[in-house]
Amino acid sequence: MKVYKIGGNVVDDQAALETFCREFASLDGPRVLVHGGGVAASRVQELMGIRPVKIQGRRVTDPETLKVVTGVYAGLCNKNVVALLQSFGCNAIGLSGCDGNVICATRRPPIEIEGQMVDFGAVGDVTAASVNTELLEAFCGMGLVPVLSAINHDGKGKLLNTNADTVASSVAAALGAELVVCFEKNGVLRDKDDEGSVIAEIDPGLFERLKKEGIVAEGMIPKLENAFLCLRNGASGVTIRNSSGLDNGIGTVIKL
Repeated sequence: MKVYKIGGNVVDDQAALETFCREFASLDGPRVLVHGGGVAASRVQELMGIRPVKIQGRRVTDPETLKVVTGVYAGLCNKNVVALLQSFGCNAIGLSGCDGNVICATRRPPIEIEGQMVDFGAVGDVTAASVNTELLEAFCGMGLVPVLSAINHDGKGKLLNTNADTVASSVAAALGAELVVCFEKNGVLRDKDDEGSVIAEIDPGLFERLKKEGIVAEGMIPKLENAFLCLRNGASGVTIRNSSGLDNGIGTVIKL
């Protein structure tokens, strides 16, 4: 079993998304796809006169923002991905967390960040225990490929927005699967402007050195932290790689 995750930059680039979906559809074996959509959501927010607010890379989700991300993630992005996969012969089924109760999240309580209490609003935290593995395995057993958006629910009638990397990590850990994180770069790079500078393997010790040297920074830090957590919680492996050329073996393998 493998769990693939594609980020918002890929979902927002129709050519890149079509390339990924074509290659993904040709893969063998049971698999689950988790997608983001943050780039498109931010653009829609701005068109509506709503300023996107993020703290440490996490979107603050007030009631109006929840309406936008639900429509973009679980609606437009999810169905666009599913339609493309169907066009390439992959029998995909699009889901949010409330569909079949596939993921039941817990609303994040206010937390202290840099000395201030921050309420992220309708943001849901998920773990491996949040995932309905029986349903996902049943879909895969039927020859279907589950495509999960990052919209979940609390089991009490409320929708919640969850970071897509966290969803993918939790699903992979719950299934004991390999996680393949796909984005617009060839992997974790020593030089962000040189696609040939892929770091082949990263363990926790190297991760700390790369952070101190400033080679790994900003959004890559939580991505790698999430990868280590995924492995500790039961995933069989984690690779960070480009969303194209899925069988070329290029990417960064994360190890404990």
